[in-house]
Amino acid sequence: MFITPEVRQKTLSRVGKPELKVDAIKLVQGKPAFAADMEKRGMLIAKVLHSPVAHARIKHIDLSKARALPGVAAVLCYKDIPRVVYSTAGQSDPIPGPLDTFSLDSKVRFVGDRVAFVAAETEEIAEQALNLIEVEYEPLPAILDARDAMKPNAPIIHDEPEYVNFGESNPQRNLAAQIHIDIGDVEKGFEEADRIYEAEYVVPKVQQAHIEPHVVVTYWDEDDRLVIRTSTQVPFHVRRILAPVLGLPVKRIRVIKPRIGGGFGGKQEVLIEDVAAHLTIATGRPVLYEYTREEEFIAARSRHPMRIRMKTGVKMDGTITANEMRVLSDTGAYGCHGLTVTGNTGHKSMALYVGDGPYRKSPNIRFYADVVYTNTPPAGAYRGYGVPQGFWPVERHMERISRDLGLDPIAFRLKNAIREGELHPFSTAWSEGREPRPEIIQTVGLEECVRQGKAVIGWDQKFGNPEWHVVAGKPYLRRGIGVALVMQGTAIPYLDMGGASIKMNDDGSFNLLVGATDLGTGSDTVLAQMAAEVLGVPVDDIIVYSSDTDFTPFDKGAYASSTTYISGAAVVKAAEDVAEKIKKRAARMIKEQHPSVQVSPEDILLEDRKAIAPGGEYVTLAQVALNALHHTDQEQIMGIGSYYSPVSPPPFAAQFAEVTVDVETGQITVDRLVMAVDSGVIVNPVTASGQIEGGMTQALGYAVCEEMVYDQYGRAREKDLVDYHIFRANEMPKLETVFVQTYEPSHPFGVKAVAEIPMDGVAPAVGNAVLDACGADVFENPITPERLWRALKEKQSVADHH
Repeated sequence: MFITPEVRQKTLSRVGKPELKVDAIKLVQGKPAFAADMEKRGMLIAKVLHSPVAHARIKHIDLSKARALPGVAAVLCYKDIPRVVYSTAGQSDPIPGPLDTFSLDSKVRFVGDRVAFVAAETEEIAEQALNLIEVEYEPLPAILDARDAMKPNAPIIHDEPEYVNFGESNPQRNLAAQIHIDIGDVEKGFEEADRIYEAEYVVPKVQQAHIEPHVVVTYWDEDDRLVIRTSTQVPFHVRRILAPVLGLPVKRIRVIKPRIGGGFGGKQEVLIEDVAAHLTIATGRPVLYEYTREEEFIAARSRHPMRIRMKTGVKMDGTITANEMRVLSDTGAYGCHGLTVTGNTGHKSMALYVGDGPYRKSPNIRFYADVVYTNTPPAGAYRGYGVPQGFWPVERHMERISRDLGLDPIAFRLKNAIREGELHPFSTAWSEGREPRPEIIQTVGLEECVRQGKAVIGWDQKFGNPEWHVVAGKPYLRRGIGVALVMQGTAIPYLDMGGASIKMNDDGSFNLLVGATDLGTGSDTVLAQMAAEVLGVPVDDIIVYSSDTDFTPFDKGAYASSTTYISGAAVVKAAEDVAEKIKKRAARMIKEQHPSVQVSPEDILLEDRKAIAPGGEYVTLAQVALNALHHTDQEQIMGIGSYYSPVSPPPFAAQFAEVTVDVETGQITVDRLVMAVDSGVIVNPVTASGQIEGGMTQALGYAVCEEMVYDQYGRAREKDLVDYHIFRANEMPKLETVFVQTYEPSHPFGVKAVAEIPMDGVAPAVGNAVLDACGADVFENPITPERLWRALKEKQSVADHH
């Protein structure tokens, strides 16, 4: 059901309002808040020696000269550290992927892989020590193209005996994971089609490019417990995964997540914490390790590059009878997020179109994927988590089909799109971590997203209008308009859990402790708003502490678009627990003050820092707190809540793009992006629109300029933000966000996810707008001027031939 702003205004006082971010003031004042802001007496600086070769065994390593350098406290290689196999993926237990990584190994698998760790008094001494380490490599044949990974006699990247196969992998074939999903009768669907469309699409490896690099500080506290202060999205996973790697029990490790300067999935990884921890264990001293920007490119994580084949059967009236996607996904040198990312590629994008008529009740969908190892830097989690890779081929394919059949591209999509009350087609076929269970989609605002998005961008006045497509006086310029419809997910059902606790203070304020991780997204603020709504106080009265494994409740971390939904539901449960205790005490206090008034706890309203009886009698929350803590039947009023969801309600969106193309050079200018989003109830319109605009900005690079390329030796071409071009402020198109609010019944405030869906539609919408502008089809993104120029030449060549 749709909720109007008027209804929301009447019923809610904090949720739905543009509250100031709870950490805004300290950030603009530059107060120490980030991981690297910590100073400790005697702190050492860590550096890592990275492999210069893509695939090799370490024949000989000599650390003696580096260790003898004055100011060097420790130098470690694979001989100095226990050999414990693990996965760096920050995911719930059991990790859905192979265990194929060591802190240090005698084999390197990509240019940038770890060879040795150094800790020294200064950064300069640490760098000098790296140069003094002597390594003799025995080079091995390297696989740099995913298409070569499973060929007979291909070199085996993971031949270590400790490799733990989780059932989907086969290291002998360089296969990190494999997925085979058949829904319905796909072959019958193709037989019943009037036309079958096939094409191959390619998506690149791209970098998260968060402003703050990976950074960690480790030290022993006064109780000989290892403290890890780290810029991470997954503090509780860091503790659990590192305990066996470091040879310490979980109880001797404390992970603190300070303010984070962006993560976008790149910090959903146990990437550098073990480096500093091993060095602190070796020296007994605090250690700081901070990635350089080059290390972010050569030794961090990226989006999975993929080659994707689409095959779609369609009736002449535009009914999809069968849809097939086959994926070759390149996980790089380690398998970390390979299965789950690639599973999402099909799970979200292929679920949007189920067909119509009899095919709607029983859709025919096939999704097959091979996730292979190569000798390139590992791919991992990146905002959108596999779904942008899926919507590039799906939405480009839908555009080409609708144009070939002479159908309206939006009407064709909506005819086949999933609707409210229908079964999510993948819900019984695949799940990231638990047994799949049927899930009915309760809220789909897609048609309204289309209606409002079309109105904002002026679709009906521009699409198919020859006059709009030309630029007066500039015959070499062509305008185009494009669309993409997308869906995402909200959290991982039956798997991810969040916890919260709330404590009442003497003055009626509250401490909210959550394990959830604010990456700069504003989640601390949104969670405070939900607590404030339940407790009837301003957001200022909620003091938020997030992510310290010693003090805050467990939370799976910031990923899978789950914080507002999962952690938010936990906060609401904790707040309701507190509210119930406040109401009981308030009812008793009001009776004592007004003996003639009959009031029961369930009649009490919490509002404006007061507990109010139906007749208007009230006590303040400060009076309740003082009474509870100091006067009568003393108790600490506090509550806890935890939540995991049986469903993953998808947000939906319609993404529109306008472009101008120079047909002589292939240069593309993206002029305007409009995104209409159904993300359920919006808790904070300012932070949510920031999420949408930030996401569209990131996705724009995926559309036209970002890609990571390697030479024949596996060396990265892009190592900094000069060669790797992300959009500058002065290059940005006009961005507009429209929220189409539905009420999702599975959440106490009706919310769905908002963080990842803006990544999904920009690239295909831009690709479709380019096709609309000049008739050239580019199957590989980003659509660089060279790729478009070649496509234009190919189109001209075909026209000349005919």
